[in-house]
Amino acid sequence: MNNIRIGIIGVGQIGKMHIEKYKSIPGAELVAVCDVNELEARRVAELNGIPHVYSDFRELLKHEDLDAVDVCLHNNFHAPVTIAALQAGLHVYCEKPIAGSYFDGKAMVEAAKAYGKQLHVQLFTLYGKDTKAAKTLIDGGMLGKLYHARSTGFRRRNRPFVDGYGTPYFTRKETAAGGALLDMGVYHIAQLLYLLGNPQVERVSGKLYQETDMLEERREQSGFDVEELAAGFVRFAGGLTLDIVEAWAVHMGGFEGSSIAGSKGGVRLPNEQTGAAAQPFSFHSTVCDMDMDSTLDLDMMDLRRHRLYENEEAYNSSQHHWVAALQGRVPLLPTAEIALNTMLISEGIYMSEELGREVSAEEVIKRSRTSAVEL
Repeated sequence: MNNIRIGIIGVGQIGKMHIEKYKSIPGAELVAVCDVNELEARRVAELNGIPHVYSDFRELLKHEDLDAVDVCLHNNFHAPVTIAALQAGLHVYCEKPIAGSYFDGKAMVEAAKAYGKQLHVQLFTLYGKDTKAAKTLIDGGMLGKLYHARSTGFRRRNRPFVDGYGTPYFTRKETAAGGALLDMGVYHIAQLLYLLGNPQVERVSGKLYQETDMLEERREQSGFDVEELAAGFVRFAGGLTLDIVEAWAVHMGGFEGSSIAGSKGGVRLPNEQTGAAAQPFSFHSTVCDMDMDSTLDLDMMDLRRHRLYENEEAYNSSQHHWVAALQGRVPLLPTAEIALNTMLISEGIYMSEELGREVSAEEVIKRSRTSAVEL
């Protein structure tokens, strides 16, 4: 397998996580890192044996020994850096969400097509065992006609910075564009869009909340002007619907996992919680006119796939998939298109909150504006 030579743009929390993942992937060769904090970039490069260091991403893009870059920046920086990299002839792997607005995300997708390069967005939920099991059941016709889905994400009190981790960049519209919906909701909504076949959005309604108490000094320091809880409802072409609740903070003991309902069966995805509140993957159907609730051995499913299916490791993670796709071993999943549809829904919820009514997809697309920030 040919090595894929990668440059990392941004060596903060996410950039460091990406670097660690690449180190375990055969064929991924880390060539360069870039960060406006040059001292930190040099420290990370030395720690991980990465030979080249830059403080200006434009200089990194001129490096001759690169195939792709990994953009690990805050949301509103994604579009300018990604488009510049595509123009420079490089493939791009971008941290989620695709951008801070639909307008910017669409520009990224169009640039990838215009320059003939691959754009991949980090959506880790697409590679989970639960997603693979649900996709197998759906593709096998076990759910019948899909008609409704529910996207859920829960944290009790785990808001960035104000609850003790991360930086204020996560809690300010000027850098993050949004809160819980763009931080966590992206993963859950995108997972369901993938399983539903990435249907066409028709109409969106939603409501945003920031109600849970927080330490006043942290509130002031954070400039917290994004949502901690988002609720939404989406109508797709063909009658399919999706409801959404995503919380950074809420006084509840937990949420049920995301789910999909079909005419012949339904699936509930794990709720990513621990202890007594944890729910496993489950499949619900009717057998011989009897209602059946089933659980699956996802670990054995995964083991069997790795034993029998060629290139199964290419779906171990978002980065495994990215490297395998650039090596030509598997086709790239349409993560950019799914991420763009996710942003259309998210921006629809924000616009619905602003206008106090349901909005159409066409209206969201027409009203969307850039939120991009140049480095």
